Amino acid sequence: MRSLPPRLLAATLLATLMAASLHASAAAADYERVLNGTFESGSADPWWSGAGVTNRVTGGELCAAVTGGTTNPWDALIGQNGVPFETGQSYTFSFDARATTAQPVTAAAGESVSPYRGIASQQFAVSPEKQRFSFTFTSTLDFPDAGNGQVAFQLGGQPSDNTICVDNVSLVGGVKPPGGVNPNPAKKVQVDLVAYVPGLPKRATLVSSATTAQTWTLKNSAGVAVTSGQSTPKGADATSGDSTHVIDFSSFDTPGTGYTLSVGEDTSFPFDISADPVKRLRYDSLAFFYHQRSGTPIEAQYVGDEYARPAAHLNVAPNQGDNNVPCRADLACGYTLDVRGGWYDAGDHGKYVVNGGIATWQLLNAYERASRLGDATAYRDGSMNIPEKANGVPDLLDEARWEVDFLLKMQAPDGMAHHKVHDANWTALPTRPELDDQPRRLSATSTAATLNLAAVAAQASRLWKSIDATYSSTLLAAARKAYAAAKANPAKLADPNDGTGGGAYSDDTVTDEFYWAASELYATTGDAAYRTDVTGSSHYKAASLNRGGFHWGGTAPLGDITLALAPNGLPAADVSAIRSAFASVADQHLTAMAGMGYAAPYDNSTAGYVWGSNSTVLNNAQVLALAFDFTGTAKYRDGVFEALHYVLGRNPLSTSYVAGYGDQAMVNAHHRFWAHQNDPTLPIAPPGSLSGGPNSALQDPVAQRLLTGCPQQKCWVDDIGAYSVNEVAINWNSALAWVSGWAAEKSGTPTTPKSDCEVNFSAGRWNDGLSAQVKITNTGTAAWTSWKLGFALPGTQRVTSGWSATWSQTGRDVTATSMSWNGEVKPGRTVQIGFNGSGSGSDPTVFTVNGKTCKTV
Repeated sequence: MRSLPPRLLAATLLATLMAASLHASAAAADYERVLNGTFESGSADPWWSGAGVTNRVTGGELCAAVTGGTTNPWDALIGQNGVPFETGQSYTFSFDARATTAQPVTAAAGESVSPYRGIASQQFAVSPEKQRFSFTFTSTLDFPDAGNGQVAFQLGGQPSDNTICVDNVSLVGGVKPPGGVNPNPAKKVQVDLVAYVPGLPKRATLVSSATTAQTWTLKNSAGVAVTSGQSTPKGADATSGDSTHVIDFSSFDTPGTGYTLSVGEDTSFPFDISADPVKRLRYDSLAFFYHQRSGTPIEAQYVGDEYARPAAHLNVAPNQGDNNVPCRADLACGYTLDVRGGWYDAGDHGKYVVNGGIATWQLLNAYERASRLGDATAYRDGSMNIPEKANGVPDLLDEARWEVDFLLKMQAPDGMAHHKVHDANWTALPTRPELDDQPRRLSATSTAATLNLAAVAAQASRLWKSIDATYSSTLLAAARKAYAAAKANPAKLADPNDGTGGGAYSDDTVTDEFYWAASELYATTGDAAYRTDVTGSSHYKAASLNRGGFHWGGTAPLGDITLALAPNGLPAADVSAIRSAFASVADQHLTAMAGMGYAAPYDNSTAGYVWGSNSTVLNNAQVLALAFDFTGTAKYRDGVFEALHYVLGRNPLSTSYVAGYGDQAMVNAHHRFWAHQNDPTLPIAPPGSLSGGPNSALQDPVAQRLLTGCPQQKCWVDDIGAYSVNEVAINWNSALAWVSGWAAEKSGTPTTPKSDCEVNFSAGRWNDGLSAQVKITNTGTAAWTSWKLGFALPGTQRVTSGWSATWSQTGRDVTATSMSWNGEVKPGRTVQIGFNGSGSGSDPTVFTVNGKTCKTV
């Protein structure tokens, strides 16, 4: 919502006013054009305030505190952008208004960007007594939904400070019903707008009602065709509303930039074939957390001048500070807490333990998983551009500690943790953090928050044990105290009505948090009491892992992941069962994805696409990634990259949901500082920020006006006011950081778990064919009595015959099983097999023997 700038001269509106009829006949339908005109939600969104004005919803009214001493009426503004107008149609603008001190107020309609053309305006005398005002005019301009139309109130030109309150704001008129379309242009050929990694599958979606295969052409940056092929019709795709085909161009593997796919006259956005973008995304997605830090200056040397800002919520005026925060008045807890630091949760200035918990856990788990199964050097000291980059501690742990320390501060004297801290009332868009003048308040302690603290502190203690033993001990003590407090208060649930000034984050089931916290404490300590709680839980052995995934309110799978990764004393069969559950659920995802027009690991069968759907896609991608880690089966790795392709543009909106990535990427995140749309002096969302994504429930006024009737995957718009689809949040970016970090690791020379096998693959090739020799070596210490080799063939390659093994192929996945005479392979010995095949493509890169990933030579 770009605010109307002061340079819009009064003459502009006055001239327009003379040209516009204020009493045109009303032949229009009663279509309401203004959003949230009654302020019943308690929020001001999507109303913005200009310089020197602070919006606040109080008693069901929008009250604007205006700084006096301005010269012109338009020097102080409140308004709403994206308002639709139709040329030649009649509109009635009406509202209630009152002012602490009587003054003139001008109501205006016009254009929100240069050349700032006006449609109509009228001045009214507003007094301390609430009055109803109204005027009618005919529009001389035409603006679509989410276009550059605007209504505003001019409140300036007064010598002293004043407060003006408005309510029941309405703009009725026009003949076109508002909404129903997404203003972002979509392509017919949908690709990952960023890049495809060499050596991995490369698929796109064609929107076409044709029932026969269509010819596609891949062109390089010079527009020269480099390969072509035929699409595979898939038919109607209910989730997107599109009729689709799949284009598979995996056989082309030449790195480069600016490739496009064309079918007839339709051409995709450009993309690269390169591993470099996903490796950048690993760090850009993590940079999000430094941007979101509270209680410290965000310095230009780390983020650039555009995103730098002063420290906030340190009790420096106008902030009231996080250094001495009381409980909500109705709680009377009798103490205050110093809760400085931590990350702002989303686009507001709240800090929430249950959301901070899963976000911090995910960053710490990315490091722990890389340490045990991958390459943790990617997160070494100096790898990230943060103030701690030269302190000898891995940078990913440094960033996570910023929130871990905040979680510790939220612990009450009795060991319980306060659910959240945030403003007493919602702040308006935009509000820079250091200019937030709202009082800060602690909400009540809750069992869920306490178990989040216990889980993350225990996890962090494990990771810091060899880095800082004293800090590790402090963390473990806090975790033990929190867990004991939660067991003593097992049903202290967060109030679902505590949603003023911050989200409620209520959760009426906490058995999953108990399982998660017990799992972390057991993995860290080995204590029998924690083991009993783990094995006695109804969630044990991944009982709650399903296609719905995990999230801040459903955390049991986080415990499963830790038990599957961290050494512990559980029976080997139980750990194996947990790992097998990840492969089983991953298989369910892949089966469903195979039938989708836009492949994404997402189960929309019950609730449709929900608030934060992109984080669900990525959390499910984490399940696929772990299935690959546990089995080495290539199809799971490929599923992870399909999820990234969806988030980065292979979706029905031709949009990358990650800011700064792709030619049509999210820009206008719902955020009070990254608010360029309503204040051109403020920045857009920084690169690596993830939009929440489609939400078919349409839970904000902007989405409701623009997207009514949208198919599930198209229920999204890049608008700062559309908070239910375009918000950002730490637990969404933590999912992106985990998955992009894993994908970056798998985009170079694969780093695999310790193995007891080695594979050498060589192939002779000719047009549409190959003959391959495969040498398998037992590099372990125990003899194999039988063996099963697994790998995936890139491109269109198919096994047509083979020798010295029983060969089979499903899709791209190939297996070769030992014969009766060559199943026994002693340590250090080798068996040689081979096959002939058809089709084209590069060599496979990942091999497994008996489920374990092998070294390739």
